[in-house]
Amino acid sequence: MLVETPSILLADDDHAFRETIRGMLEPRGFRTLTAGNGEEALAIVEHEPVHLLMLDMHMPRLTGLDTVRRIRQLKSHLPCVLLSGALNEAIVQQARLADVFAVLSKPVSRCDITSAVDQIFRRVYGWPENT
Repeated sequence: MLVETPSILLADDDHAFRETIRGMLEPRGFRTLTAGNGEEALAIVEHEPVHLLMLDMHMPRLTGLDTVRRIRQLKSHLPCVLLSGALNEAIVQQARLADVFAVLSKPVSRCDITSAVDQIFRRVYGWPENT
């Protein structure tokens, strides 16, 4: 059960995409943090409470999957969603091996984003609680 405001970290080298996703999530009550690459995402996860990491596969310095693998060393159970504009079966397989919760193809719809987020918070955190 979550006591604090749920936080989602968006890691993508496309600033406009990060802001679009932020605009979808913040009105739904999520605190959003952003990173322009995998290294920034790692630093944020080390110092901020993060409940979900959404990240692009193709970023400079570290790919999304490389970032997930490093995140697993810090917070092994942090749910992750991988996004890719060049999705293929190899990426999907690697994502499964890295225990990624969902893989979404870009361009991604509002429905796909909100559905994945809702599923993760329901399954992992039992949120929102059914009263």
